[in-house]
Amino acid sequence: MKAEIIAVGSELLLGQITNTNAKFISGRLAEAGFDVYYHTVVGDNPERLADSIRLAQQRADILIFSGGLGPTKDDLTKETIARELGSELISDDEAMNTILQYFKQVGKEMTENNKKQALVLKGAKVLPNRHGMAPGMGLEKDGRQYILLPGPPHELEPMFENEAIPYLMGVYGKQDVISSKVLKLQGIGESELEVRIQSLLEKQTNPTIAPLASPGMVKLRITAKAESEEEAQKLILPVEQEIRSIVGEFIYGTDDDTLASKTTELLLQNDWSISAAESLTSGMFMAELGSEPGIGNALKGGTVVYNKEMKIEQLGILPSLLDYHGIVSSECAEALAESIREKFSTTFGVGLTGAAGPEPHDGQPPGTVWIGIASEDMETVSFKLQLSGSRNSNRKRSVQFALHYLIQKMKEKKELKY
Repeated sequence: MKAEIIAVGSELLLGQITNTNAKFISGRLAEAGFDVYYHTVVGDNPERLADSIRLAQQRADILIFSGGLGPTKDDLTKETIARELGSELISDDEAMNTILQYFKQVGKEMTENNKKQALVLKGAKVLPNRHGMAPGMGLEKDGRQYILLPGPPHELEPMFENEAIPYLMGVYGKQDVISSKVLKLQGIGESELEVRIQSLLEKQTNPTIAPLASPGMVKLRITAKAESEEEAQKLILPVEQEIRSIVGEFIYGTDDDTLASKTTELLLQNDWSISAAESLTSGMFMAELGSEPGIGNALKGGTVVYNKEMKIEQLGILPSLLDYHGIVSSECAEALAESIREKFSTTFGVGLTGAAGPEPHDGQPPGTVWIGIASEDMETVSFKLQLSGSRNSNRKRSVQFALHYLIQKMKEKKELKY
């Protein structure tokens, strides 16, 4: 069954709120085996909403509406749908009782326009709203299903989960499950990744493979359709293994993993500690790690040494090294990493220095970054980046690359350990 989600509300088009409802509904429909081919957003305008309904009727079996069920004049979803379907709106006794009880409980007088929220499409299955006032609806007309849901997420989500999904399953029966696994990659661009896995992309059927670009990283989503979650994952596994055989060195995690969470996981698993000396990033690297639960058992501390004097005074970096090689250099990054590791007696030390932009710094062009990583029993290394974003974008990406290179060094150390 093909579904289309139509979100109603001018506030969505104006960018005043984010359409999180569509994301939630799509995710739950995929889990239940329904295909979502289109998302539509339309303002509080009856003519444009009617146009959206007619278009969706041409390409979807299930039309799911969110928003526009409230008491005000611009809440016009069910009125417009009723007109398009030639249906009548009637008052639902249970919904009206819920509204009356609400106003009684809060000690306020109910205004006449609130009665509008109790109106439902004649013949519809009423979906009770246990977290608000306006009920939802499910209606079959000319072989299509029309699902109407309130806009507030705290009302929509439980209603869709507990009322709409069981309703759809009752109508259509069990559907094939759609399941996905996301591989997360760092250190490779989307275009290079696509070239490397081109043969897999060309022969994909079920599962399908979709590269997804994100700030500072690339994702690969593998999606399979099968009778059960277990069967879908069985289809995904060989495709994942083939991808790993091609670009495995760039894959740092899956699904909800982040670079910070994987770094923390490796540190804690191996009882390793870390410290950082940050110039370019001014503490952003440690802040990113600090967001992870349990990191206090691994992150001992660090320092922000933004100017030349602090690098010398706080970490004992030789003035001659900075004068000869410069602050934005591999030598400076490595010296920062080594000095902080020794100062805090940690397994790993990380040093970040560079020219964030928009102006050159220390004779280096904007976006020039050096990341140093020092480790006990391993040679200190440094990595150069040449970034092209805004100042803060360059700083954020530097943190992500630092975590990426740190993960690679930790994996090397783990191999040496065992």
